[in-house]
Amino acid sequence: MQEERLDLLNLREFDEEAYKKESEELLEMRMLTAETATFARTEGGFLSLKVGDKEYKRVRVYLTFPLTNPEEYISIREATEKAKEIGMVESLSVLPANQQEMLREQIRLRYFMPEIRKVMELKEEYGYAYWYVETTYGVCRFTTHMSNDAVVTLGESRLLVTDIDGNRYEIPDFYALTVQERKRLDLFL
Repeated sequence: MQEERLDLLNLREFDEEAYKKESEELLEMRMLTAETATFARTEGGFLSLKVGDKEYKRVRVYLTFPLTNPEEYISIREATEKAKEIGMVESLSVLPANQQEMLREQIRLRYFMPEIRKVMELKEEYGYAYWYVETTYGVCRFTTHMSNDAVVTLGESRLLVTDIDGNRYEIPDFYALTVQERKRLDLFL
């Protein structure tokens, strides 16, 4: 057993210099501005990026503060499994209008979050809550766990609901719901 471990360690050569270089790249904060970066749409509708002489055929957009500040500190990452960060856009306003809209489109796709306008039915059974709601995109049904993290309070009256598949829904103003709808939500509050 111990001999097998030694053999495995010998098979994997550790390249300390490559490790240091990769660590330094990960720690480096590169700000992307209109002068240093150009975003474009590919033929397939994806977002590409050119930074200096380096081109990225496809990139992904991540918000650092998705619920409180969706227009600032936007992380641009490679579209790979590791999603290595390429750089950060401090504010969408520093980019040309057409590029701002491309990033906003990608943000809307990644952070799709319908607003719940009406809670028509909400019942609890066997540790799950079954929702029947009207959203900004129509009527839908979804299921959440009956745990504390299924419905999160984001302010005095704003709620974030996450279903068992990771889809998010927003209730922008709990007090705008009817008394009956608010009573249904008492299961979570």
